[in-house]
Amino acid sequence: MATPPFETHAAQLGSLKRDSRLRALASRTGKDFASNDYLGLAGSTLLHDALREGMALGLPAGSGGSRLLRGNHAAHEALEADAAAHFGSEAALFFAAGFAANAALFATLPQRGDLVVHDALIHASAHDGMRLGRAETCAAAHNDAQGFDDAIIAWRAQGGTGRAWIAVESLYSMDGDCAPLAELAQVAARHDAVLVIDEAHATGVHGPRGAGLAHNLAGMPNVITLHTCGKALGCEGALICGPRVAIDFLINRARPFVFSTAPSPLIAHMVRRAIALVAGHDDWRDELFARIAEARRALAPRLGVDSGTTQILPVIIGDDARTMRIAASLQRQGFDIRGIRPPTVPQGTARLRISITRNVSMGDIGALTESLDRIMIPA
Repeated sequence: MATPPFETHAAQLGSLKRDSRLRALASRTGKDFASNDYLGLAGSTLLHDALREGMALGLPAGSGGSRLLRGNHAAHEALEADAAAHFGSEAALFFAAGFAANAALFATLPQRGDLVVHDALIHASAHDGMRLGRAETCAAAHNDAQGFDDAIIAWRAQGGTGRAWIAVESLYSMDGDCAPLAELAQVAARHDAVLVIDEAHATGVHGPRGAGLAHNLAGMPNVITLHTCGKALGCEGALICGPRVAIDFLINRARPFVFSTAPSPLIAHMVRRAIALVAGHDDWRDELFARIAEARRALAPRLGVDSGTTQILPVIIGDDARTMRIAASLQRQGFDIRGIRPPTVPQGTARLRISITRNVSMGDIGALTESLDRIMIPA
């Protein structure tokens, strides 16, 4: 008798359910303590206005082809020019999504014979890109600059002769901590390495005019930064920023760029306006950081949240099932907080990921604190 076509898939889903790791789509309800819309732009009338402006200019909704065919539009080029200027790089390249940009970067730029040393907690998209690429790879302990140095030294001692690449995030989305960028830049300089910095969760929030945590490194000839447009910028897509030669190489060799339909020119126009808005509103960042400070003041003594300064506050629970029960209880009380489980985070570190945005008020933060006081009792 023939085996049902998706029997093994069903078995794997059953296993995930038994382990309290089955994912499912959930609608957005309650106060926003889950999104990456840090500055509250995604649903703003300001971006609606930018979209209407683009429509009034006659920008097409669809590009009609890849950038190397007829899909290239002046709106894409204008965005890339503005992005390079804002983020301090020689050139920029727009992708439809951050995952595609990260995967394209690591699949394309490091060459056969090179070594990519990546932070142990780097994003899944970087891992997928490295798997598609030709370079050797190895992990360094999280935020351990000496670990990166040691890995490159060991590789050279074993006969490695290519280029070393150092791959990190400036702000880690599940831990809320920041990479030691100055130390990593020194490691890169010592080894003539390229430093790749994913600024996804720092773009728009950190640095002067929201230019990111790597703003003072971005113009260096051995530095590449990636800025997603779907978080603090409130839109979608991503920008790889770096030396012109690296951008030209991606245009010629990055398969996710060469063989993908170009992003909507309307969206490119909206991202361009979002960058200008974010650059001109330090007051938005001031409001956000006031909320962050209050959340950390209120939650740190209760939940073991550290006294950092970023907008991401992880509350480590440990047990997968308990994490999801607590998240569900908070959701029933009107707080949109999601539980994060392995393999997104390491085994035994299931957590609540509390994200502070301008979409919540000081009063909302106080109400969440009271709810957590009631819920966070010993297992």
